[in-house]
Amino acid sequence: MSAAIEHGPAVTGLLVSDVDSTFLTQEVIELVAEHAGVRDRVEEITTAAMSGELDFAQSLRARVALLEGLDESVLAEVRAALVPTPGVLELVRRATADGWVVALVSGGFHEVIDELAAEAGVDHVLANRFEISGGRLTGRVSGPIIDGAAKRRALTEYAATYGVPTARIVAMGDGANDREMLRAAGTGIAYRAKPALREVADVVLDGESLLAAWPHLEAAAVR
Repeated sequence: MSAAIEHGPAVTGLLVSDVDSTFLTQEVIELVAEHAGVRDRVEEITTAAMSGELDFAQSLRARVALLEGLDESVLAEVRAALVPTPGVLELVRRATADGWVVALVSGGFHEVIDELAAEAGVDHVLANRFEISGGRLTGRVSGPIIDGAAKRRALTEYAATYGVPTARIVAMGDGANDREMLRAAGTGIAYRAKPALREVADVVLDGESLLAAWPHLEAAAVR
């Protein structure tokens, strides 16, 4: 998804959210790994990466390598198993109704999250892609890896495209690879986050519902 949903002449603000363990309650690559019988190994690497103990790009390559040979048909099963975080769909609904541009930037995968994002009314999605050959995952990522720096660049590019000042940018995430985009936003929200992200966030939310972020969007909208 690269085309923006049509908005009126004025954009209220820009909301940029991580996906795994933020927009979703799950980690997409772990759901895929379960079908390959390697979920435990992938979870260990994910935990280390989100805590900032491993370089994200290296960790992603290592995790995807464990999925080599998996039939691409499992991706449909994973899509069917996605669970949005409580309150997040209402948050997106309120934001878009109030003139916000909503973007998902993810270390996860387009093949899994695009459908749900479209249904939710999200304007933009930036994520990784699995390399698939002959109907099976090759164990490699196709194209550039979406790491913390790529998330920050996407945030700044969306803001420039829509003419949104920093004060009216809100970014949400949970892990170490979200640090750069939270720093670049006017309001950085750490949702049930790892310590590495909490230390750079403007707002820390520990409740179950992401609708708790709405008052912070309202506050940003009038800056």
